Amino acid sequence: MYRDSGCCEKYTKPRANMIKVYTDGGSRGNPGPSAIGVYITDRDNNKVFSFGKTIGYATNNVAEYKAVIAALSWLIENKEAWSNKEIYFFLDSKLVCSQVTGVFQIKDSKLRELFFEIRNKEAQINAKIIYQFIVREKNKEADRMVNLALDGKI
Repeated sequence: MYRDSGCCEKYTKPRANMIKVYTDGGSRGNPGPSAIGVYITDRDNNKVFSFGKTIGYATNNVAEYKAVIAALSWLIENKEAWSNKEIYFFLDSKLVCSQVTGVFQIKDSKLRELFFEIRNKEAQINAKIIYQFIVREKNKEADRMVNLALDGKI
């Protein structure tokens, strides 16, 4: 397992044996009604899978964490989609990216719980996982899934 410790650096080139996982979480009110979005593509940006769903009342940080957890759960259940590939996660939350890569400490007990859930799921995947921060504009599809879920359209 590899966690990119430079999560706030710009991602540069796609690799032949990769799958890209874009995640987003949002809260209207913070805390408030919240949802997660996941958008997964192959190296050439062809859609592999996407989904969004509401998660109840939460903060935006909890929603961001839960989006990563949901994506990891999907990867565990669908190993044929990424077998023998590196898994690149793209997050637009600098906090979550920095925490899952060990750059920032996790002081909030709820986020720490979610962090350990991520680590447990990563262990089940047993593949190279790289986390990268991206600007919000590069995460439009996962963000769209969040908003569709919050608007009750999916």
